[in-house]
Amino acid sequence: MSQRKLGNTGIQVSALGLGGWTIGGPFRGGTDEWGYGPVDDRESIQAIQRAVDLGVTFFDTAANYGAGHSERILGKALGSRRSSVVIATKFGYRVLDDQKRVDGPEVHQEAIRRSCEASLRRLGTEYIDLFLFHVGDHPADQVDEVLDTLESLVAEGHIRAYGWSTDDPARARAFTAGKHCAAIQHQLNIFEDNPEMLRLCEEMGMASINRGPLAMGLLTGKYARGARFDSTDIRGANVPWMKYFQNGQPNPEWLARLEQVKDILTSQGRTLAQGALAWLWAHSPVTLPIPGFRTVAQAEENARALEFGPLTPRQMQEINRILGQSVG
Repeated sequence: MSQRKLGNTGIQVSALGLGGWTIGGPFRGGTDEWGYGPVDDRESIQAIQRAVDLGVTFFDTAANYGAGHSERILGKALGSRRSSVVIATKFGYRVLDDQKRVDGPEVHQEAIRRSCEASLRRLGTEYIDLFLFHVGDHPADQVDEVLDTLESLVAEGHIRAYGWSTDDPARARAFTAGKHCAAIQHQLNIFEDNPEMLRLCEEMGMASINRGPLAMGLLTGKYARGARFDSTDIRGANVPWMKYFQNGQPNPEWLARLEQVKDILTSQGRTLAQGALAWLWAHSPVTLPIPGFRTVAQAEENARALEFGPLTPRQMQEINRILGQSVG
């Protein structure tokens, strides 16, 4: 259970990855705050190194995160251990490193190549294991140039495989036509099921890389009613798509649903976060959750979920019975 295949590549990775959005620090998308607030880079580096010590071999980041800062921190933390881990990063937007800002999409051939070169430089590596298209709503009938460019990057040795970060199965299916497409990254957690995307990943031999496995921290149980985030944290920024936190506070509907399944998720001594990850592993053999982290303690808690493994079929049935319709 501790290992899973990265789609059809033959690459083995830990069944748990770690996501690098939270360690990117403050940055803006246009005029909106997209970061998680201030970060401690030294703590981030120690957390990454501790995760590797505990068997985590898959790390997900993006050029967007911190406008390049997350990639730099990941590269610095891994150093000489680079060859023992698998790195995924993302492209598709214009990143202004010096301004800590991300502009609109840039998906033509030259922009993709520039993004790849910049990510290689920030990560301090000669190759990217998995290069993910970050523009989730790009038209499915306009992916040919993107796929052609990615295939060229594979042939040149700059990347080993690629995929798309999108929540639309039709778009995902269009991308799987690429010879070296290996993964689809999409939203998935105990309250946001996506059976159609999972079926697609299983059918096409793709890894299902799970964004939001802990609902941006809500499924850890650490944020009760009344908890509040300020405007420098995306959870307090009132962005239109935010489901987990409203007006800078935890969504009370989600907290109530979490309370209903708390005892199942914390079975066998698991924490709530570890139980939420166990649900994902039990849900499909292709899932690969990438919870975020800020501290060594969080990286340790996530990594040690591997020791417990997936929930049982009976536990999964009971959760389905209790929750019924997923929260939308």
